[in-house]
Amino acid sequence: MTEAEIRQVVRDTLSNIAPEADVDAIDPAKDLRDQIDIDSVDFLNFVIGLHKELGVEIPDSDVGKLTTIKGCIAYLMARANGS
Repeated sequence: MTEAEIRQVVRDTLSNIAPEADVDAIDPAKDLRDQIDIDSVDFLNFVIGLHKELGVEIPDSDVGKLTTIKGCIAYLMARANGS
């Protein structure tokens, strides 16, 4: 998958979890939970949504790598492309 495709999946998944959030206004380097005010359950649903959309296994120990858009894309690029 390309970076653009993964970025779109991340954006779509966030929009599904927090439909009221302005996904375009999110700073890709800052914590998602602080910017769009989602709780831990919503964040878990976001991670589950990424898993379902991309078919990427995300172990509990790696969830901390998904707290920013930038981190999500880097992590998912490596995992989705077999690294």
